[in-house]
Amino acid sequence: MLLACVGIYGVMAYGVTRRTSEIGVRMALGAVPRDVVRMVLRETMWLALSGIAVGVPVAFWLTRLTTSFLFGLQPNDPVVFTAAGTSLLLVCALAGWLPASRAARIDPTIALRYE
Repeated sequence: MLLACVGIYGVMAYGVTRRTSEIGVRMALGAVPRDVVRMVLRETMWLALSGIAVGVPVAFWLTRLTTSFLFGLQPNDPVVFTAAGTSLLLVCALAGWLPASRAARIDPTIALRYE
């Protein structure tokens, strides 16, 4: 979970840094900070949901291979998969919020001179 959080944060922070001039143009043309935050969080949630969409079927498949190691546990416990997916979404929302709030504070004049 920590690795996923750090990875999502790193990707989103890098993406916001690379798109500083684009965000500055958007804000100069009238985008409000709430729109910028929504744009960055939408991208973050897209990454998280696509990771969950790939990870859950792979995890179900891998539990069949590791059933002999799980003593006293059900291999495909839906509560565990739901809790893991939900907690990953919450952690990714937090990891995306930091770059999103930084992007919302970009001054358009400074961003247009960036790079």
